[in-house]
Amino acid sequence: MLYTLIISVVISFLVTLYATPWLIRYLRRINMVVPDVHKENKPLIPISGGLAVMAGLFSGLMLFIFFETFFPSELNFLYQNGRSLLLLFAAATSLLIITFVGFVDDIIIEKSKGESGGLRQWQKPLLTLTAAIPLMVINAGTKRMLFPFFGYVDVGILYPLLLVPIGVLGAANMVNLLEGFNGAAVGMGLIYTFSLGLYAYTYGSYIAALFAFMAFAALLAFFIYNKYPAKILPGDSLTYLLGGLLAIIAIVGNIEKVTLIISTPFIIEALLKLRGRFRKTSIGYYKDGKVLSNYDNVYSLPHILTRTGKFTEKQVVWFLMLIQLVFAIVIWLI
Repeated sequence: MLYTLIISVVISFLVTLYATPWLIRYLRRINMVVPDVHKENKPLIPISGGLAVMAGLFSGLMLFIFFETFFPSELNFLYQNGRSLLLLFAAATSLLIITFVGFVDDIIIEKSKGESGGLRQWQKPLLTLTAAIPLMVINAGTKRMLFPFFGYVDVGILYPLLLVPIGVLGAANMVNLLEGFNGAAVGMGLIYTFSLGLYAYTYGSYIAALFAFMAFAALLAFFIYNKYPAKILPGDSLTYLLGGLLAIIAIVGNIEKVTLIISTPFIIEALLKLRGRFRKTSIGYYKDGKVLSNYDNVYSLPHILTRTGKFTEKQVVWFLMLIQLVFAIVIWLI
């Protein structure tokens, strides 16, 4: 299985690597561009790079299934337990749905040239919730969960019908809150997908590891075009996809606690945005090579730096990636 996984990961990387420049040209041709607000003169940049990442991830998944079907490995976990194959297809369907929801959001943002926040506040959770349906109907995940002071508790049907949709909805919308800087979402995604993939593989959660490593490969290819100065922006199609990935890795890998810990930066971001009643944005404005916040108080993690007016966009991104790296290491220490 290891060789099949490696080949599939390479395919995820290559498909994204070659799909992204094509997507950039296509999005420019149809004028699906928005201002890059943290640059001088605010150049128009194509949006919705999540489509290229999803193409790479999906291609890798299909190739993996093909090899395990026609040239099965000794482990062949997909067919030793038919449940694994069902989980794989349900998770892939969830990711396709949530990427499409993000793409619709990107279209609305593009039509307003970045002036609109996309879908309305009540529409975002409602539509992202649909991505949980494939996982709910197959009864995904374990029913025994570890709770502080209570130990392991069998939550039964509450897991697929309540905890799964809450997980997908919460993760997708939290990751979506922390975006607006070239390479930030992708850079953080590279860190947590690699760490979770390694953790899942080490502890035998192979489906979770499969999704994490393929996502890492696709993100690595996309990062070439999204790093500062970005040639394409991730858009909500990618931030929703990344949030959905976190939820799926937690659910199919039965590593909810670890995923929750590694998601701490997004939880902090959600609390900060709640402080501003979700009316304050992460983005600021460009002045003399630096990014400045529009607010005096901290309503987002980037505001810790941007409100001082002393840091560049690239430095803000490295700051966010450093925070993510800390929690990616913490999961190995607990």
